[in-house]
Amino acid sequence: MILRFVAALLLVYTFGFLGFAVTLPKPVSGEKTDAVIVPTGGPGRIARGIEVVEEGLAKELFVSGVDPEVKEGEFAAEFNVPRRLMRCCVKLGYLAVDTRSNAGEAAQWMKENEFSSVRLVTTDWHMARAASEFSEALPEGTKIVKDAVVSQPDLATLYLEYNKLLAASISQGLPV
Repeated sequence: MILRFVAALLLVYTFGFLGFAVTLPKPVSGEKTDAVIVPTGGPGRIARGIEVVEEGLAKELFVSGVDPEVKEGEFAAEFNVPRRLMRCCVKLGYLAVDTRSNAGEAAQWMKENEFSSVRLVTTDWHMARAASEFSEALPEGTKIVKDAVVSQPDLATLYLEYNKLLAASISQGLPV
């Protein structure tokens, strides 16, 4: 009986992982939102966020989890952000250190700016967990558009992220 239960649990876990690995999200084009949020951490994320603002698909870009030692001018130079765009439309967040705190930092910024829709830009393998954390933290009723940056993750990255997703899902279900 216990062996069957463990085998069933292992089977559910394995099929869950396979489903996660083969259904990574894709980029989204054309849909407008009030803002775009990019948690730091993966290649192509910030470039995609800047592209969204430059195309007029979002009014402002919030980059969460920027190293506190990075100055706005350094950020602009690193990512080729035009000065006018940096002044009007890009805000750097320095408080976050992980996905959950990215969501909290972004939620505070969303409230302050009274935005009701957001494009979440992150790496395809990170999107499920990021979207889960952000939907928990953002103001109720906030529309989240998931805009994934395509990558070529290895099996170890997928395995680690799947386990982080499971842990985040479990922790979100626990009473505070």
